[in-house]
Amino acid sequence: MAEYSAADFAPLKVQSHSQTLSRPSLSYWQDAWIRLKANRRALTSLYLVIGLLVFTLLGPLIWRVNPASQDLDQISAPPGRDRGALVVPEYTPWEGPTTQATELQLAAPPTSQAVRLQWAPLPNAHGHRVYRNLYPVGPERAFGIPLAEFFDNSTLYFEDRLDLRPGRYYYSVVALNDNGRPTTEAQTITVDVRRATSISDAIKQGIIPVDAEVEVGDVLQVALHPLGTDYLGRDMLARLMAGARVSLFIGIFAPFLYVLFGVVYGSVAGFLGGKIDQLMMRFADFVVALPFLLFMILFKIAFGIGPGESGVFPMLVAMILLLWPASARLVRGQILQIREQGYVEASKLLGAKSTYLIFRHMLPNTLGVVLVTLTFEIPRAIFTEAFLSFIGMGVAPPTPSWGSMSNEGIKTMLNTPHELIFPALMISITVLAFNLLGDGLRDALDARMRNTE
Repeated sequence: MAEYSAADFAPLKVQSHSQTLSRPSLSYWQDAWIRLKANRRALTSLYLVIGLLVFTLLGPLIWRVNPASQDLDQISAPPGRDRGALVVPEYTPWEGPTTQATELQLAAPPTSQAVRLQWAPLPNAHGHRVYRNLYPVGPERAFGIPLAEFFDNSTLYFEDRLDLRPGRYYYSVVALNDNGRPTTEAQTITVDVRRATSISDAIKQGIIPVDAEVEVGDVLQVALHPLGTDYLGRDMLARLMAGARVSLFIGIFAPFLYVLFGVVYGSVAGFLGGKIDQLMMRFADFVVALPFLLFMILFKIAFGIGPGESGVFPMLVAMILLLWPASARLVRGQILQIREQGYVEASKLLGAKSTYLIFRHMLPNTLGVVLVTLTFEIPRAIFTEAFLSFIGMGVAPPTPSWGSMSNEGIKTMLNTPHELIFPALMISITVLAFNLLGDGLRDALDARMRNTE
């Protein structure tokens, strides 16, 4: 008989073929957040949306400028313009020059307080007319607006105090014949006007305190407007913040309501099915065919809102009543798929009621689609508000919104483009950010695209 040792009865070493998990167990929302962070465009858009909300909600707490207050000294001032004001003596009427001029020239340094001109009689002149222009005078002899006329050669000076602002002006003196008509004799001078203020005006405007030690010749810094001012001297940054509250309120509140209604409507239609589903969806198709702009006009008339009055409330009503079918169709399609799943059938066998099935099993599983739909509807609503305000049917001045500000800025876009660029840029950034965020959320929340390796 063969002999066996203890080594013969030792357990065999079996090579393990067990697999280890390559990634930890994650919930649906944890995995979605990881996928969203991997999408740089979507993550950047998320930061932009957060920045817009901070700009809207916290910006007015930092930049405490009344969006309705006017700085008449800085009207349509672009960003970056010099804000220094030269301190000059209190204004006193000018009695005329003390020396004789040989040509059109300045009698004193030009400031926004006054521009003083003097000249010698032009050849064959029986009088003189003074013009001012914002543009250089060319061969077409467009001298600008006439400021004064003198029908003798004894008055050879003029003081301009008409709405002077810092900038470049072109003054011209034209000879008049004995009938008071302009001749070909003219002289033109270029004048760079500097902002100036007296000590009393600086105290009155709040630039300096009453007890400040300021002397004539000092330079004071007047009110700062980082993004410039509009055509009424209102701060653009403060108006953009105020306009953001209006635009984002409409852009978020209205989609939230009509998407919520569409979710409930579509879930009921998809769950009940049959003839009720067909009837409900044909009504949704009918609502889609209704013209939004026509009903916006009808709602403004029905609510008694006349021309020049704000149409925010009719706009919200029109959006809520007419824009819900898109979300209703999406949710209905999801419900039709989910109601055939095994866990829904199991809940029915256990006696679950319809409301429990909808709100406990079906709607939570459509939350990803609803969230993506909402992110796409928000820029749509913002753009709708901007368009209606741009054509004068939405938010009416003086209430600021990005659309109404663009409408005001387009009138002066050739001379002061910043009044149009900034609100239009805010609309573009907001719409682009929400659209890219919606694309990222759609990819992150799609369970079929999850990495199962």
